[in-house]
Amino acid sequence: MPAVLAPKSPADLSRIIEMAWEDRTSFEAIELQFGLNESGVVALMRRQMKPASFRMWRKRMAGRSTKHAALQGGSLMRHRATHTRP
Repeated sequence: MPAVLAPKSPADLSRIIEMAWEDRTSFEAIELQFGLNESGVVALMRRQMKPASFRMWRKRMAGRSTKHAALQGGSLMRHRATHTRP
């Protein structure tokens, strides 16, 4: 089992969980920002969430191509709101 880095602050922990729930934020983006790879994010989510919520999150993330940068084809590196200017 990989070593899981502890977030530096409660704000970091909150942001990691928020990014993990977002559809368009890849695990690679979380790793770049916080040094936590996919298995580390899964372990953190398992510890921080209720069992039913964790199962719901895992079911939602399973097979979601936007959670992996390699499967995105490089087209979705960052989400941009539709109402913003290019």
